[in-house]
Amino acid sequence: MNKPIYILNGPNLNRLGTREPEIYGRTTLEEVEALCRDAASGCPIVFRQSNREYEIIEWVHEAIDEGSGIIINPAAFTFTSMAIMDALKMFSGPLIELHISNIHKREPIYHKSYVSPVATAVVAGLGTNGYAIAVRAVLDMIGQSPAKA
Repeated sequence: MNKPIYILNGPNLNRLGTREPEIYGRTTLEEVEALCRDAASGCPIVFRQSNREYEIIEWVHEAIDEGSGIIINPAAFTFTSMAIMDALKMFSGPLIELHISNIHKREPIYHKSYVSPVATAVVAGLGTNGYAIAVRAVLDMIGQSPAKA
């Protein structure tokens, strides 16, 4: 059995679909999960969301032991959490930092990511479709893309 791709979502992403739809769109987190599972083409996915920093760190630790890749939308923790960054530094597989909006087009407080320096790649500004793109990219990086399967 393939090791799963961990897709971790930070604070307030449980409010997708209703939270600032002019920035984040109207797609719900449940719809994002379905999009990811469809893009994964049968590769197992662990899809989680938390408003708690410590919980995200625990899931990163779990992914270190059990995952093939991590896609993380740390949300506000992107700009505040050295603890999440330190946990992510321990992961040896592909790591994609994901943002629904283009954080570099937003207010200056959103421009300094603690995750980017440890990420393999960054996906930003593609809306919730960025999740499917990130899943396909991780599959390609781990040699599990549908074309190679």
